[in-house]
Amino acid sequence: MRPVDEYHRLQHPYDYQPLGALECVKLWAASPRNRIDMAELTATLKAEALSMGFESVGVCRALPTDHMDFYQGWLGRGFHASMDYLVRHVELKSDPQALLPGAKSIIAVALNYHQENPAVDGHPHIASYALGWDYHKVLRGKLKRLAAVIERDYPGSESRACVDSAPIFEREYAHLAGLGWFGKNTCLIDSKRGSWFFIGLLLTTVEFESDAPALGGCGTCRACIDACPTGAIVFDDGRWQVDSRSCISYLTIEHKAEIAPELAAKIGSWTFGCDVCQEVCPFNQPRESQPLRAQPTIEAGFLAKRSWPRLEQIGVLDEDEWDRLTQGSAMRRTGINGIRRNARINIDNQRPNPASKSLNAEGVLSSKPSVEPGTGSTLG
Repeated sequence: MRPVDEYHRLQHPYDYQPLGALECVKLWAASPRNRIDMAELTATLKAEALSMGFESVGVCRALPTDHMDFYQGWLGRGFHASMDYLVRHVELKSDPQALLPGAKSIIAVALNYHQENPAVDGHPHIASYALGWDYHKVLRGKLKRLAAVIERDYPGSESRACVDSAPIFEREYAHLAGLGWFGKNTCLIDSKRGSWFFIGLLLTTVEFESDAPALGGCGTCRACIDACPTGAIVFDDGRWQVDSRSCISYLTIEHKAEIAPELAAKIGSWTFGCDVCQEVCPFNQPRESQPLRAQPTIEAGFLAKRSWPRLEQIGVLDEDEWDRLTQGSAMRRTGINGIRRNARINIDNQRPNPASKSLNAEGVLSSKPSVEPGTGSTLG
């Protein structure tokens, strides 16, 4: 018999009936064993999450945070660039209750995606997170399994999985749940594991025991700041921030227009996203005392790398080939025109003579093909 059932039986010796899950939760709130039972409940939940392949899991309360003031300042400086949807979602981000009314806890999980990802001449250089299957699908599938466990154990409870696309401060709640702290590159860093992990959140109407926020810091380290090819990590309003307008990840994924030549030249070989600020981070360098840092992922979906054609072919991809290559991939986000543009920039950046770079009349890298369609050979 569960402790809470035993407590209930002693309180109701003549009309005892086994308790349902929700009645258990209510009774725990009044029970002298509340803290012990809540800790056991949460430990069971975390064990379930870890058994699904997550590297770490934590819990925080589903309440508004003080992150909104900073976020609005970041938007006010224009650091969001052309991502206007971030402005439209401000009100929704202000309170988790907007996503799941009655939510009491937020379960934050981390899933490692790290794998070796060297640049190869003539081939697209893709950020590590996008090498395999779309992380939205992989994480959401696991979170739905975790939600099913909670809803099985607590009939009548509700849950909502959030993976990157939902209007919620994912990194902030993951920080509050103890998964990591904010680095100068604004990535969430786990002192033991580094930053090569995805964040997923599961909002639930069941209350679990909250963890303490993660503690840590970069100290005087400037590795990511000095290594950023475009200088996108800037100090403003008392903290380090990323100005998306010059961030390679933004430029190669979210930016839909042509890219100014002074920025395009600094993109180098990156075709989709950028890993530089994580590659140079000391917390991503394994050492004897920290063996968990930069461990390779064992998630099959992330290891299922796509076979991409050479840059010359990508620069003139047709719609059918694009659709085939990007099915189930996060790379679909950039769109066919974006990936063509990026491939041509990569090709131009490989040319030894800057005068040979393809500029349009406005002095911007041209979106016209720099390879002859159908030949796969560079012009000029």
